[in-house]
Amino acid sequence: MAKLNFGGVEEEVVMREEFPLDKALETLKDETIAVIGYGVQGPGQSLNLKDNGFNVIVGQRSPSASWDKAVKDGWIPGENLFGIEEAAKRASIICYLLSDAAQIAVWENLKPHLTAGKALYFSHGFTVTYNNRSGIIPPNDVDVILVAPKGSGTSLRRMFLAGRGLNSSYAVHQDATGKARQRAIALGIGVGSGYLFETTFKKEVYSDLTGERGSLMGAIAGLFEAQYEVLRSRGHSPSEAFNETVEELTQSLMPLVAENGMDWMYANTSTTAQRGALDWKGKFKNAVLPVFNELYDSVAAGHEAQKSIDSNSQPDYREKLEEELKEIRESEMWRTGKVVRSLRPENPKNA
Repeated sequence: MAKLNFGGVEEEVVMREEFPLDKALETLKDETIAVIGYGVQGPGQSLNLKDNGFNVIVGQRSPSASWDKAVKDGWIPGENLFGIEEAAKRASIICYLLSDAAQIAVWENLKPHLTAGKALYFSHGFTVTYNNRSGIIPPNDVDVILVAPKGSGTSLRRMFLAGRGLNSSYAVHQDATGKARQRAIALGIGVGSGYLFETTFKKEVYSDLTGERGSLMGAIAGLFEAQYEVLRSRGHSPSEAFNETVEELTQSLMPLVAENGMDWMYANTSTTAQRGALDWKGKFKNAVLPVFNELYDSVAAGHEAQKSIDSNSQPDYREKLEEELKEIRESEMWRTGKVVRSLRPENPKNA
């Protein structure tokens, strides 16, 4: 493992240079990897593993839209695409990539196939950490490991095809065979990680739930809506309000942050923008810090997990979700966004 200095704190990480693909393939040369689920993470991880030369199969319920997507992606029924239980039976490593609610629903059918020496792999620590709520308690004679890419399965696949890697965390919850860590790292390399940093199942889910509800999705969406509403209420046009709120951030400024950091982005904007941003940064931090502490406390207490389990297990969850997404999609801000995106120069219609 490489020891790197992160902002003055030393941390051990696994780099692809020290654990190359050849080593990962050698580590798992006798393994059959079953990716169970073909929704958010399943497609990217399974296709990357396959393209990297691992022995991988997919397990998915049929008939379903996800089964059809797997077939469209090149998986062949009866050859490397099977029902969930059949795939789990054939595998020595079971990648449990169903949604959290689906993991709970399928668990009793999966358990008989978790025989001694196998590995049970997750990309989210949710159902294991909150096992008193999920009922998912793996048997003692299997490895329980995690690799969590820090992004969507779509991003993982796109970056892989572009020759890049998406950073991932990894964890060992249970080492029954003595090779759980090697299995986890090899899988992390196989799915296309840039580098791997160690965590625990509990820390992964705490940070993940906080991030999703916070700066990654919930907070940023609320921030967008608030600024857009203020600009519109003060007489600005939809186009101006959206461009100043979303388009400039996502298309101009965030790529600069990704390239070299926030200070570098500040240094490459106007002096007026620099001064204003620095003056107001602290006010926004002070305003939201109590909210983030409240959010983390809710995650740690299990309240967010219970809300997720309760809502996602409802038979009409998908219908209710669509109504909520429809409300966002049909708001003026995001209808404006659809038009703005269509006017970008790289759009084929504008070429």
